[in-house]
Amino acid sequence: MTTASTYAEFAAREAHGVSPAYERLAFAVSEDAELPALLERLPPAKRQPNLLFGVVRLLGGPVDDPAAFHAYVLANWPAIEAEMRVRVTQTNEAGRCAVLLPVLTALPQPLALLEVGASAGLCLYPDRYAYRYDGHVVGTGEPVLDCALTGLEPPATVPRVAWRAGLDLNPLDVRDPADLAWLDALIWPEHAHRRARLRAAAAVAAADPPLLVRGDLVDDLPALAAQAPPGATLVVFHSSVLYHVPPPRRTEFVQLVRDLPGHWVANEAPAVLPHAGTPEPPGEVLHQVLALDGRPLAWTRQHGQELLWFGPSMSR
Repeated sequence: MTTASTYAEFAAREAHGVSPAYERLAFAVSEDAELPALLERLPPAKRQPNLLFGVVRLLGGPVDDPAAFHAYVLANWPAIEAEMRVRVTQTNEAGRCAVLLPVLTALPQPLALLEVGASAGLCLYPDRYAYRYDGHVVGTGEPVLDCALTGLEPPATVPRVAWRAGLDLNPLDVRDPADLAWLDALIWPEHAHRRARLRAAAAVAAADPPLLVRGDLVDDLPALAAQAPPGATLVVFHSSVLYHVPPPRRTEFVQLVRDLPGHWVANEAPAVLPHAGTPEPPGEVLHQVLALDGRPLAWTRQHGQELLWFGPSMSR
């Protein structure tokens, strides 16, 4: 795909109906005569809309008006380019725990959670948050994560977690104001509820920091997995991570994680991590596939706001 077509697809499939500001910006960039050429100076993995928009927000630039955005990027391109080269999109969306919960609660308890691509580790606390599935509340913590649930009864409770750890090439620390500012910049402009959710989830992680290890998802995963305590079910999971990983490395990771003890929970776009037996997606809007041990179970939305179950019911 060209840079322009990447931005047009982002506008139509990801931002449409979710962020009017980013939909306008992405369409504008796709039709711009100058910005795609600037972006093409960067490596392909560094040209993505979320990274550009997040860096502009981090630097204090405008994202609500395409003309002002265009002028700001042209005037400040050296600073923007420098940030884009050293940063990655590490959207640490605690809301994704809502789509993981039905699978996690159905596994033998307690759990030893190991998240690949953990960022600041905010998805390592599914037992500390509360959930609202179409008005049905599960758990008692903060933040409360809202999720529209179709095809499955809500879980009865939250999981029991005996151990939590994360693996990331550049782990973030929510106790560091600079790291927290980057996480905030990655939240889409209109999403005040996600910004409040970030603060609440960050408070949970700051009070009881997880084990976060700087490392590679293939080279360093076995050693970290070996630290999981005996008597707990190891669950290696990841959400919206593998698109950062080159396809050959994804294949190595899948082969590795299948051979580890315990279970593997994936929540990724079907083009990034295809699974045999996945039905047709429910419409043109981008959905991800929730899978357990390589078996597809449900369609999910990128911020955890919706779960469309098509697999067999989960029971313990």
